[in-house]
Amino acid sequence: MPRGPCSLVRVSATPVAVLAVALVSSLSRCSLLEPENSVVSALSPYFGTKTRYEDANPGLLPDPEVPRRDPELLEETCTPVQLVALIRHGTRYPTTKQIRKLRQLHGLLQARGAEDDRTRAAGRGDLGAALADWPLWYADWMDGQLVEKGRQDMRQLALRLASLFPALFSRENYGRLQLVTSSKHRCVDSGAAFLQGLWQHYHPGLPPPDIADMECGPPRINDKLMRFFDHCEKFLTQVERNATALYHVEAFKTGPEMQNILKKVADILQVPVNNLNADLIQVAFFTCSFDLAIKGVKSPWCDVFDIDDAKVLEYLNDLKQYWKRGYGYSINSRSSCTLFQDIFQHLDKAVKQKQRSQPVSSPVILQFGHAETLLPLLSLMGYFKDKEPLTAYNYKEQMHRKFRSGHIVPYASNLIFVLYHCKNAKTPKEEFRVQMLLNEKVLPLAHSQETVSLYEDLKNHYKDILQSCHTSEECELPKVNTSDEL
Repeated sequence: MPRGPCSLVRVSATPVAVLAVALVSSLSRCSLLEPENSVVSALSPYFGTKTRYEDANPGLLPDPEVPRRDPELLEETCTPVQLVALIRHGTRYPTTKQIRKLRQLHGLLQARGAEDDRTRAAGRGDLGAALADWPLWYADWMDGQLVEKGRQDMRQLALRLASLFPALFSRENYGRLQLVTSSKHRCVDSGAAFLQGLWQHYHPGLPPPDIADMECGPPRINDKLMRFFDHCEKFLTQVERNATALYHVEAFKTGPEMQNILKKVADILQVPVNNLNADLIQVAFFTCSFDLAIKGVKSPWCDVFDIDDAKVLEYLNDLKQYWKRGYGYSINSRSSCTLFQDIFQHLDKAVKQKQRSQPVSSPVILQFGHAETLLPLLSLMGYFKDKEPLTAYNYKEQMHRKFRSGHIVPYASNLIFVLYHCKNAKTPKEEFRVQMLLNEKVLPLAHSQETVSLYEDLKNHYKDILQSCHTSEECELPKVNTSDEL
């Protein structure tokens, strides 16, 4: 069996066993769902966090394995010496919770059986009948796992990055890759698929070995880094488990925009409006996106909604992400500072090694997480901040908002830090520069809109975050004084 040149990342026996089971079970279950030719829907730009990467980055559609080099990327006298990439997992199945809601909606449609028979007998068809007959192929075991399209997302991203930064992704550097992942199956499998894409880059036409047979083994799990939100008790208590924290989300569900869609969908499906609610409508909308992303088919669910509906449903999704992921409540963005510190620790180490004329020990660091990992970090860094907060009552005023989650964190979204060494620098300070890319496009600096920064200037801009990051204190719940006072 051929082996890749990457070195083993050592982890404890228990996580390795978990990873092995995850990889085997996921691969065995997902092989039956190969995506067909790419299908585009007019609704595609409005799927929020369920958006396909190519819909947010349409330049990739002609050839998804070939990078589209941003003209703002540094070249000539500046050489990339390190890349730190934070990558959201690829396309996934719906969660079990979403599947059960879809099953509930499907049951409502099938309960119209007698009415459907009368409609067909009269020679008339309707969309509700078509949806009742549309195969409900989702099963509980799928529960958010990576699909074959998601593996393809990762393999293609690996090929593009390797072509875009050939010196960093050289065969010689492959043994010095560092991969870290969330413990969720979809992230573990995304890391594995990325490695397979690199194998394809190095060995065109040669089938990649199993990840277990590569010397590097699976990515290292670190949930405190990649799922920091699960380890912040203040966020979990005050936001995640707080029924009133998402007030604006719940208020928008009962507001006029959503109620209009509710009535319209009830009429289209010919079911009582009292049997529907905003959650069922949203899962129906997402089913259009799942069928499109996973199987490459445009299902009848897409015909239930028009673009005006899609914009309202996108706003509902964005409201939830806004208030939970560090824009509405800052606790989640503040708790991401550990991840931000980790990125700069890697960059710092690379700078010091170059200053000592030493090779950079880790030229490429790849971290696989979630939309919930990326959004709080981008908020912490000052990106996609609107002048007014998103609320249940300013939908029309926010039509041109900066915060559109599907444009920021679609499946396979990526935030990349590239450290450059510039030989002809006039001063030592000018020797090291940094660029950031979001979804493979240069991301201008939030504070200056420049496309490149001196490394020391970037560190200085974020020094308050880097120097005052104390997540254990930040995430600690205030102590309640239970003593009785006279």
